[in-house]
Amino acid sequence: MAMTLRERLRRLHIDITPLRSSRDFRLILLSGVVTSFGSFVTYVALPFQVKDLTNSYVAVGLLGACELIPLVIFGLWGGSLSDAMDRRVMVLITELSLMLSSAALLTNALLPKPQLWVLYVVAALFATFDSLQRPSLDAITPRVVPHDQLAAASALSSLRWQMASLAGPALGGILVSRYDASWAYAFDVVTYAVSLVFLWRISPLPAIDEAAEVGLRHIWEGLAYAWSRKDLLGTYLIDTAAMLLAFPMALFPFVAEDLNAEWALGLLYTAPFVGSLIATLTSGWTSHVHRHGRAIVIAAMCWGGGIALFGLSNSIWLALFWLTVAGGADMVSGLFRSAMWNQTIPDEVRGRMAGVELLSYSIGPTLGQVRASGVAAVTNLRFSIVSGGIACVAACGLLATALPSLWRFDARTDPNAVREREVRAHRATEGTAEA
Repeated sequence: MAMTLRERLRRLHIDITPLRSSRDFRLILLSGVVTSFGSFVTYVALPFQVKDLTNSYVAVGLLGACELIPLVIFGLWGGSLSDAMDRRVMVLITELSLMLSSAALLTNALLPKPQLWVLYVVAALFATFDSLQRPSLDAITPRVVPHDQLAAASALSSLRWQMASLAGPALGGILVSRYDASWAYAFDVVTYAVSLVFLWRISPLPAIDEAAEVGLRHIWEGLAYAWSRKDLLGTYLIDTAAMLLAFPMALFPFVAEDLNAEWALGLLYTAPFVGSLIATLTSGWTSHVHRHGRAIVIAAMCWGGGIALFGLSNSIWLALFWLTVAGGADMVSGLFRSAMWNQTIPDEVRGRMAGVELLSYSIGPTLGQVRASGVAAVTNLRFSIVSGGIACVAACGLLATALPSLWRFDARTDPNAVREREVRAHRATEGTAEA
């Protein structure tokens, strides 16, 4: 029977069922909304203060270098810790550590002569604690949200991040321009304190395998699991390839100049997030799609195509349009990646896989900035952007061909997804019997 127009529109609306069904998910989301705003404010204030102290491009760029190594090291270790200890405890410890790091920035900013070295040290600490926390935070959701609601939970989590990414930098800009960096850091400290209140109320989440020992062997076992799942490996490689080959944000100032639209530089940075927000708000349909691997590949190709068309644009408005389209496609790919991860990865390795995920979506953009800038320096601006977008489309096609299990993945019949549904149903039955 054909659906009515109202039913079709209802399927587009973002699904808020996880908010109604899971108290712990509500607390996690509230914590994330608050703390993300503060983090984005500091994201603006930190490079602003480095520039204010040094007036050096290199000095500002060193912030990224300080963050990269801790990200690689502690992302994998954080995943191992997540599988071996209570994830609630892990999140609380790291959230408190992040608050104390922001407090160190605030103290330094209030000194008569703020010290530059403190900013670099704290930037590395932020990357360390965030890398340790993120795997546990990501791995909590599959434990507290019903299996059939995980796609909707991913969309809601993405919406939280998008709201912060749009409003947080704007608030940070206001605070540092009208007052100074200390106001931004103070705001961040307050948001961490509020976030801790929400996180404290989450139910205990002890490790499934309490006998697991954190170490290189534990990490290696997780990496071996990822390698054994070629469909899972494909999601990591697709994301890394898309960001490495088609992430030209470092070139946005040059694009604005090339299009005689320096006034629109902020809009260039915002456009992909607008596309992501639109995709999230209309993501209800994703719950009815079961071939997640195919959706990931196609959406990543659309991201690359959008970036290529952005590079070919000869007007600022056309450029903004294609960036918005690309951002929406990237979010669709991200939603299906999250759904696939959450619905098929066993809880006992979920933290370590979240550590791998952290590397895939963090290192790709960092190296992508280097690739885009380097190719532009050797060739020209438009060639760098367009060639990157085309290479992204080609790479996604090659990966889909080389990893057919990714392309064939179907959440209804995949043995890993079926097993996880059965495990969750069994745990729910045991929990009901105990109650």
